[in-house]
Amino acid sequence: MNQPSDPMPPPQRDELLLRLVYMILLAMMISLAQSILFAIGVVQFVILLVNNREPNERLADFGCMVGAWVAKAARYLSIATDAKPWPWRDMD
Repeated sequence: MNQPSDPMPPPQRDELLLRLVYMILLAMMISLAQSILFAIGVVQFVILLVNNREPNERLADFGCMVGAWVAKAARYLSIATDAKPWPWRDMD
């Protein structure tokens, strides 16, 4: 007899504990990312003051990259995805 395929089994306890470890690491990395973004903002402001109101484009791009990483990490932390962000995957 053909039975409908069973839904995916629930995650095993070891898988959940490993996910918790990743979540704790990502939460600490997000905290560091916030500090980096704040520092970028302060440096950019100083650059605006001394560089005729022209921001540093490389710093702006780096800030955007950090912000995109934070968004990916938040999706993993909120369990909206199973895809872990950098350093487990490439920064894209």
